[in-house]
Amino acid sequence: MNTIHRIRFIFLILLGLLLVSSPLLFAQKSRQQLEKEKRENLERLQELQGILKQITEQKRASLGQLKAIKQQINAQNRKIELINDDLHLMDAELNELQKAKVELDNDLRKLRDEYGKMIYNSSKRNNSLNELSFLFSAPNFNQFIIRYKYLKQYTDERKKQVNQMKKVQSLMIAKTNSITNKKKDQQNALQTRIAESKNLEQLKGEKDKVVKELTGREKEIIAQVAEVRKANKQLENALTRMIQREIEERRERARVAVRERAAREKAEREAAKAAEKARDKDKGSEEVAKAEPETKPEPKREKEEFNEEGMNEEEVTLASSFAASKGRLAWPVPGFISDGFGTKEILKNVHEENYGVDIQTKAGAQVHAVYDGVVMQVSNEPTVMKNFVFVQHGDFYTVYAKLKSVNVRPGQKLKAREVIGIVATDGEGVSEVNFQIWKESKNTANRLNPESWLRPR
Repeated sequence: MNTIHRIRFIFLILLGLLLVSSPLLFAQKSRQQLEKEKRENLERLQELQGILKQITEQKRASLGQLKAIKQQINAQNRKIELINDDLHLMDAELNELQKAKVELDNDLRKLRDEYGKMIYNSSKRNNSLNELSFLFSAPNFNQFIIRYKYLKQYTDERKKQVNQMKKVQSLMIAKTNSITNKKKDQQNALQTRIAESKNLEQLKGEKDKVVKELTGREKEIIAQVAEVRKANKQLENALTRMIQREIEERRERARVAVRERAAREKAEREAAKAAEKARDKDKGSEEVAKAEPETKPEPKREKEEFNEEGMNEEEVTLASSFAASKGRLAWPVPGFISDGFGTKEILKNVHEENYGVDIQTKAGAQVHAVYDGVVMQVSNEPTVMKNFVFVQHGDFYTVYAKLKSVNVRPGQKLKAREVIGIVATDGEGVSEVNFQIWKESKNTANRLNPESWLRPR
């Protein structure tokens, strides 16, 4: 076997071994990512099923049940999409396996041809002159050694050829098994997709059933939505008043800081003028000499306590780090967003507005702070929002409503993930937290969409 063929063969062996353990080398990352997404989606489906089971125990259709079913349909659709992605990836992997098998087959055929030629040449040589005659016909001892090495090298090369063919044959068997297993995986995935599609249709049927029942109770649902709208407004008013008070207090702190700074600067200027006047009066007199210690520079003062907006250094740092955490905030509770930010249609001609997001979770779940902050207010709205907590993060604010109980008090400093309270469960079996984010502006505050701030799930 010449050098080029040998190098090519070694490369083929290494490639074959890699393809046995990872059929689609360039798509290995995609396979890992796909499996990760499948696991996460399965966990989400299991979580949704647990929450939905808790709600359906009430034996009565509710908006919370409808929202949970919609989320479950989304997750089920995602599951089917991932199965389709898996099938496409399997097709690519199968193509790569089959290509590798063809390459191995071609090289095995070439190895066999080369080995056949070697055997043929050996047979011709043996007919004309056997190995012993070839050795002992050497004219001298040196030639005898050379001929002996040649025969040994030739024999070793034949053994190598046999071993190489065995290796290629083993790779061929492994490749064939991989192809067979991959086809079985495809069949299983296809059957799973059919089963999951049936589950999806069942979920859609449940959703239609709930929608029909809720539509029959349209007046009741409209009244519920109106109650939620009223509770939202009350919470907004309470938050707005608190933020306005905070703005005024900060402005006052800023005004005080400006007046104090102006007074210090004026005193420094007057002291400097007095010292200069004393020096000019009599530079050589003892009075000037005595006055000199009084004109020494004052020690360097610490930084101003408040900035122009009345925020101290700690508040400025906290606001900056909170803003930098957009898209990475921890969730206040485990669960799923059952009602998103803004206005949307929940039933035909029935619209609902949410100033934040509703996160459905399991009954009794602990509610956690999403970031470091200070509790500004703890209050109560008896109908919809129940207990709620306002937490300040510099000039950002987070709101946690629909709490059964509260574990914090105004003025308390919180760390991220610290427990704020326990989620409330309404009469329809729905356990959810209303979570909001606000940003302070010059005169009031603006609502922000929490979905863009929370860590993706």
